[in-house]
Amino acid sequence: MHRDLKPGNIMLTPRGAKLLDFGLARPAAPLTSSTTLTAVTQDSPVTEQGTIVGTFQYMSPEQVEGKEVDGRSDIFSLGAVLYEMVTREKAFEGKSQFSVAAAILEKEPTSIGTIKPMAPPALDHAIRRSLAKAPEERWQSAHDLKIELEWIAQGGSGIPTTAKEKSSAWVAWLLALILSGTALFVAGYFSRSIPKGQPMRASLSPPPDAPFTVSSSIPGSMAISPDGRLITFTAKAKEAVPQLWVRSLDSLASHPLTGTENAFAPFWSPDSRWIAFFSNGQLKKVEASGGPVETLCDAPTGRGGTWSREGLILFSPNISQPLFQIAATGGTARPLTQMDSSRQEVTHRWPQFLPDGKHYLFFVRAATAGMTGVYAGVLGSDQHRQVISGLTNAVYAEPGYLLFGRGDVLVAQLFDLGRMQVSGVPVGVASGVSAMSAANYVSFSVSQTSTLIYSSATTVIDRQLSWYDRQGKQLSKLGQPAYASGPQLSPDGKSLALRLLTQPAGNFEIWVFDLARGLQARTSFSGLTVFGPVWSPDGLQLAISHSTPQASGVHMYLLQADGTGKEERLEQPWFESLANYPSSWSPNGHLLLFDHQDKSGKISMWVLPLSGDRRPYRFLETPFNAQMGAFSPDGHWVAYVSNDSGKDEIYVAPFPNAGARVRVSTEGGSQPRWRRDGRELYYLSPEAKIMLAELPPAMSDFRVGAVRPLFALSGLTGVPGYLYDVSADGQRFITVQELDRTSTVPLTVVANWPAELRKE
Repeated sequence: MHRDLKPGNIMLTPRGAKLLDFGLARPAAPLTSSTTLTAVTQDSPVTEQGTIVGTFQYMSPEQVEGKEVDGRSDIFSLGAVLYEMVTREKAFEGKSQFSVAAAILEKEPTSIGTIKPMAPPALDHAIRRSLAKAPEERWQSAHDLKIELEWIAQGGSGIPTTAKEKSSAWVAWLLALILSGTALFVAGYFSRSIPKGQPMRASLSPPPDAPFTVSSSIPGSMAISPDGRLITFTAKAKEAVPQLWVRSLDSLASHPLTGTENAFAPFWSPDSRWIAFFSNGQLKKVEASGGPVETLCDAPTGRGGTWSREGLILFSPNISQPLFQIAATGGTARPLTQMDSSRQEVTHRWPQFLPDGKHYLFFVRAATAGMTGVYAGVLGSDQHRQVISGLTNAVYAEPGYLLFGRGDVLVAQLFDLGRMQVSGVPVGVASGVSAMSAANYVSFSVSQTSTLIYSSATTVIDRQLSWYDRQGKQLSKLGQPAYASGPQLSPDGKSLALRLLTQPAGNFEIWVFDLARGLQARTSFSGLTVFGPVWSPDGLQLAISHSTPQASGVHMYLLQADGTGKEERLEQPWFESLANYPSSWSPNGHLLLFDHQDKSGKISMWVLPLSGDRRPYRFLETPFNAQMGAFSPDGHWVAYVSNDSGKDEIYVAPFPNAGARVRVSTEGGSQPRWRRDGRELYYLSPEAKIMLAELPPAMSDFRVGAVRPLFALSGLTGVPGYLYDVSADGQRFITVQELDRTSTVPLTVVANWPAELRKE
């Protein structure tokens, strides 16, 4: 028996036969009557496109069928070689390559004990398990098989005593040979994870007069296509809003994609033809070559998505919700994951399909730091388990690594797809990579062809609370730059409640500003991401929402505006929902209007009585989403947002009995606010302009007068909740403005990034 062992390309050649590269974990073309079968040898190292590559007798069933493969295919190949080493016969025989294929798919090899009676039964078991037809029934790593063989060599073989005495030398020699071959296979298997050659770096500058858009709170500004040929990124030309651009790596020119205004967090289809992205509260897609933009579903504040070869998209529609799934062709979005209250999970985001198209990774933020990190899930189950702890997203990249952030350093760690476990220690790949702690995101993307791209632009706190007049003139700033959203003025106009980032992990709490004295105080202390706030008419209480360890979903709570006392849950436990968010308090203080999201993902407006049995009821019956309801000052009307026209628009309906409604906006709108006397209604356009709609003096018959823009905010389309509020007289606006969000710092492109690991 002759052996020729080389790391990375193990060659065990019994009886002098040349057996080369059994196609380590590479998918083959499906076997058909027209398939060309080619055994690669040192004399014929090249095959034509469409052929099956590798020594055919050693291919796994999934390779023969052209299915997705992983390291467990290599275990099958190793098992076939070990079988031949022991028996001097091939595990799968046939008169032709097609009959060999049939044997691999359908037949079991003859028991080793039948051919070699002195062989340990445990050895037969170890090798036959390597040759299991289903990958999940094999050894999940070469290391597992090596441990099993060592156990056999140490006496766990199950050989009768007399047999041991007669064949101890043969067994010892054989097991030593097998163990050495397996050890070299393990070394070769992992050495292939670090390809030869040097990494190549290049800088990719933004288009002329259109710098990249960067934000510490709206992440996901670029992505490389799976085939490594195209890069999409967001950039902002002069006098324009940010939009997607596309550039081929073999070209010096970039071109914008029409219809992708305010896009963020793009991700690619597996064939590198389509780009999915979030924009203006929706999940959309567009061909990379350009063309009409297609809307898939609502996604108020998207936080990442992933697209499988089977045409399924997983995505995060909102910062406080689980992952959802939808067909890439559109349809109804349905929840996929479920928040685990035992871990105090508050958000699921940044999903990524793994190569088998069934398992996926995603980021989970929890109230407990140790429970925050990257988790693995599988389609058809809402169970998930932690892979690594940390504060950022992670991406799987061939040849078998997880890439994730540690501060501003991008690191790689070995990842076993079979076990869904990391091993070894993280190794640095790139430093100075942009990290966004509030979004739990590191700004990088990697292709299936080992090309890495990342941003080194500086991210700083980039939101500022400011007062503006009706003409858009800045009157003053309120406080220092901060991660703020949802500003709401108290009924007397003396205080401002809003959400502020409180913890480095990205959790938000409610704070109240004393506008006269310039003081601020924290009001909520949940340790979780809180939503709201909504003032009571007397200015003494606030309605908010958050999740808790004791109950799944997001629920509403009542707390004192001065931060004293304990919060009180508003809904009854029997009221099932995915999430509830307070939107408006009735002027008489008796009712609370709220957005109710059921477990199908649909959002509707409900009313919660604040006395009696507090039994909530639906305000408006519609098959479409209806949300962000706001009571008029007299309590007889409700302004709200609905998408029944195909995009979000502002409507007004009578209350308490919803009758004929009136459409206010004409080109899209959200975030309705009333002037205190009811004479004006404000809303935000898709271009982030504050719009004013004039209303009649008498509200008995609701009519809309002139509608005109006042001034524009700076975007923040990916931020949840309201971005502004208005003074009682309608003359001043308190706004959350985005500071400078552009950068001319080039992106870094690294070809053959795994070669960086050789430097460590």
